Amino acid sequence: MSKLNRRDFTKQLAAIPVGLAAAPVVLGQTATAASGQAAPPNPAPQIKAPAAAPAHKPRGVTEESEAFAAPLVFARNDVKPVILPFRLDEVTLEDGPLLSARDWDRGFIMRLPNDRLLHNFRVNASLPSNAVPLGGWEDPKCELRGHFVGHYLSACALLYAATGDLAVKAKADELVSGLAQCQDALNQNGYLSAFPSEFFDRLDRLEKVWAPYYTLHKIMAGLLDMKTLAGSDQALDVAVKFAGWVDAWTASKTEEHMQEILNTEYGGMNEVLYNLAAVTGDDRWARTGDCFTKKIFFNPLAARRDELKGLHMNTHVPQVIGAARRYELTSDYRFADVSRFFFETVSEARTYATGGSSNDEHWLVEPYHLAAEMKVSANHQECCCAYNMMKLTRHLYGWSGDPRLIDYYERALVNHRLGAIEPETGHTTYFLSLAPGAWKTICTEDDSFWCCTGTGLEEFTKLNDTIYYHDDNSLFVNLYFASTVRWRERGVVLRQKTNFPASGRSELAIEESPASAWTLRIRIPAWTSVDNTVILNGKRLEAAGMPGSYLSLTRAWKAGDRVELDLPMRLTAEPLADDRTQQAFLFGPVVLAGQFPKTGLSDKLLHGDEGPEVRLASPVDVPALKAAGDDPAQWIKPVAGEVLGFRTTGQAEDVTLKPFNQSFQRFAVYWTVS
Repeated sequence: MSKLNRRDFTKQLAAIPVGLAAAPVVLGQTATAASGQAAPPNPAPQIKAPAAAPAHKPRGVTEESEAFAAPLVFARNDVKPVILPFRLDEVTLEDGPLLSARDWDRGFIMRLPNDRLLHNFRVNASLPSNAVPLGGWEDPKCELRGHFVGHYLSACALLYAATGDLAVKAKADELVSGLAQCQDALNQNGYLSAFPSEFFDRLDRLEKVWAPYYTLHKIMAGLLDMKTLAGSDQALDVAVKFAGWVDAWTASKTEEHMQEILNTEYGGMNEVLYNLAAVTGDDRWARTGDCFTKKIFFNPLAARRDELKGLHMNTHVPQVIGAARRYELTSDYRFADVSRFFFETVSEARTYATGGSSNDEHWLVEPYHLAAEMKVSANHQECCCAYNMMKLTRHLYGWSGDPRLIDYYERALVNHRLGAIEPETGHTTYFLSLAPGAWKTICTEDDSFWCCTGTGLEEFTKLNDTIYYHDDNSLFVNLYFASTVRWRERGVVLRQKTNFPASGRSELAIEESPASAWTLRIRIPAWTSVDNTVILNGKRLEAAGMPGSYLSLTRAWKAGDRVELDLPMRLTAEPLADDRTQQAFLFGPVVLAGQFPKTGLSDKLLHGDEGPEVRLASPVDVPALKAAGDDPAQWIKPVAGEVLGFRTTGQAEDVTLKPFNQSFQRFAVYWTVS
C-alpha cells in the first residue's frame, strides 16, 4: 500500500536456491528415506522455470475461452491436506531469534492504547471519543484509516493462541466490544469501518478512493481470527453482520461491473469470505467471495502466462491466497493452477536473494530481469509482499509436503522477515532496499501505521507456525529454531536445541513417545552439502541426507532418544539472471550484507517521519569486488571471534560482511563482481 498523495492512484492500488533472480537451476530430489520408508506422499512435480506461454492448453481452456470465462458456481468439496501444521499452542519457542522477535512485538502491541485504536471508528459512528488520534495511515484524514486495527486484532489472536497470554486476550476482547458498539451505532446493515460508507459510492462510480475493500478485509480477518484463535463469539457475530453488508453491496452489481470495480480496487476479500464460510458452514459467504474473483488477473495465471509486469504486488498476492483457499474448499483445479503457477513465477523469476520481491511496490519488468528492475528506484521488497508470499507457501506446502517450499519459506523468514524488525522496540520496516549504501527505514511508535506495520505486527506473533508439520504417522522437522513440539494425538514430545542460524548444528531430543513406531522426517536443506551428518543415539548413520529432501527415520522411539544433525553451511554466490556481475553472498541460507557507517542519515530518514520511501542521501562508496576463483570462500573469510562475521581479502578496498537481518546501518547486498 502507498500514500494517496505519493503517486497516481492506479499505482497504489525455488528453483532452489529460491529462484531469487538467479538463473534457473535443476532442483534437488524430493525426498530420501534412510530407513527404507517411502518419501512424503504425493510429492509435487519438479518446479520449472515459467514459460511465456503454456506448452499445452491447460485443463478447461479452449481456443474460444479462458479458464474463468463462465460465471463461477461454488460447490463444496473439500481437499484433504497431505500434511498438516501443528496448532500454535502445540509449539513452544525457546531462547533464540524467533522468541526475541516475538517478545519485542508483544511490547509494541501492549503499548498501543485501545481508545486511540478505536478513535476513528467511534468518530465515524458518532460516538464520543476524547482519545488523541493516531498518526500516519491511521490519521483521521487518511482514507486508509482503520486497516491497522484489523491487523492488530489478528496479531492479538495469534499471540494468544501461541502463548495463552491472558493480558493480550483481554485487550483484544475489549477492542472487539468497542467495534461492536460502533457497528450497532452506525446501524447500516452491518457496516463497520473508520470511514463512511460513501467511500464505496465512489468505488461504485470507479472514482479514486484509497483501498476501502483492502481495509475491510483486514478488519474482517481480524474479527475472524479473534473467533477461531481466541474464541470470541462476539467477534464472529460482528464479522457475520459485516459480511451481510458486503453481500448486499456486491449483489446489487452486475458481474461486468464488479470486474470493473476489481480493476479499480481490491482487497483480500475472497480469502476472508471463504474462511468465514468454512467457519460458519454457510456457503452464502463463499458465493459472496466469488464476486471478488478478478478474472483478468486469474486467467493468464491459469494458462501459465506471467503477465504480472505493471501490477501492484501487495494488492494481488492476497487474491492468490484467496484462490488457494477456494481450491481447498471446492477441489476446483483452476484455482490450484492459479496458485501454483503464480508462486513458481514469483519465487523463481521475481525474487531477490533475501526472499523479497517488487520494486516501488510493483513488478516492473518481465521475468528474470531483476538487475534492470533493481535500478528503477531504491524502494525494493515491500514487506507486506513477503508476509503474503509466506502465507501462500503454507497453503501449497499443505497440498504436497514438498521440502522445496520450505527452502523458500526459510530464506524469506531468516533474511527478509527477521531483517525487518528493530530490536527492542518491535518497530518494523516498509521496504527492504537493496540499493548500494541503503538502510532500513523503521516505523515510529504512533505516527506511521503503514500496511507493513500491520503485517509485521502479525508476522512476529506466529513465528512458531511452520517449524513442524505432521501427517497421520510422521512428524516433519522443517525449520531449525530452538523449540518444543507436542503432538498430542500421538503422545509425542520433541525438543529441538540449536543456535541456528549461527551454526548448522541441531539436536532433536525425544521427551515422550508412544510404544508404536512412527516416522521422524528431517528436512535436509538445499543450502547444505552431501557432507551433512546425522547421529542417532551416538551412532552415525551411514546414509547422508540428500540436500533439498527429507531424511526419514522410522522406529519405535522412546524417551531419551536423540538425533544430532550437522548441516554444513557454505559460502555461495547468487548472481542475477540478467546481469551475472551482480551477486549476493550467502552463508547457508543467511544473506550477508556489507557494512558501512550511517553517514548522512538523520533521525527522520531512519524512522520514516516523511514516509516509508527510501530516499538515498549522502551516497557512500560501495566498491566493486574482484573474485579470486569460482568459490567465494577463497576470498571471503570468517572473522575470528565473530558469529557469522566475514571480510573480503585481496580487494582494492576490503569490506566487512555480516547477516542482512542484523544490519541496521548502511549496507550493501548486491555487488558488482568481476
